[in-house]
Amino acid sequence: MSTTTPSGRIVLVHGFTQTAASWQPIAGLLQDRLRPEPEVITVDAPGHGTRHDVHLDLPAGADLLADQYGRATYIGYSMGGRLCLHLALQHPELVERLVLLGATPGIENDVQRADRRAADEELAADLERTGVEEFLERWLAQPLFARLRPTIAEMDERLTNTAEGLAASLRLAGTGTQQPLWDRLGEIRVPVLVLAGQHDQKFAEIGRRMADELPDATFTTVRDAGHAAHLEQPVRTGEIITGWLSRRAPLPG
Repeated sequence: MSTTTPSGRIVLVHGFTQTAASWQPIAGLLQDRLRPEPEVITVDAPGHGTRHDVHLDLPAGADLLADQYGRATYIGYSMGGRLCLHLALQHPELVERLVLLGATPGIENDVQRADRRAADEELAADLERTGVEEFLERWLAQPLFARLRPTIAEMDERLTNTAEGLAASLRLAGTGTQQPLWDRLGEIRVPVLVLAGQHDQKFAEIGRRMADELPDATFTTVRDAGHAAHLEQPVRTGEIITGWLSRRAPLPG
């Protein structure tokens, strides 16, 4: 049985303040472990890396992924996972399988979503005022990233981003601006692997609920990891993903 997709392509989408380079350890594992060897593409999301001057909201960002990379298995972390969710709903014919790490379908409560939008605006303004390096020091000091040691935080890679690009990403593609997708999860018919770090309680709860509401989903935690499991435990995360891809062939289509 083939362990890759019929397209032979796997596309990995990073989280906020990262770049395509953050997925390199996982990309290497996918190429080493899967046979036939897949085409693995790590991409820069809008507002980041080589796309720092591409400012798009989540639906438009999903359209960009569809146009650039076409039919594939899509793997997304955090913000990248939210982009991949939009892609699966807007272009279901292009998504063969879906892997979501530390992602959310959005904030359902209108008041909480408005509060988050206001908080994201404050963060964007602070970023523009203080610059990327100072902003990143505060961003990575959040409890969410408490297990992300400086040696694996990839600060040099994050510092290649621009204040303008990251601020635009917060304003256009932050969780506060995202329309919740919970009531549309049933439309996603392809196999989905939902992942969260063992110590990431918030996103583990979200992930379990997502897996319950998706028609064909598996939820798994990454042992000894927090939110950024692919950075904290790249081998374990990669082994979980490759094992699942080996067992779950894409649906015909």
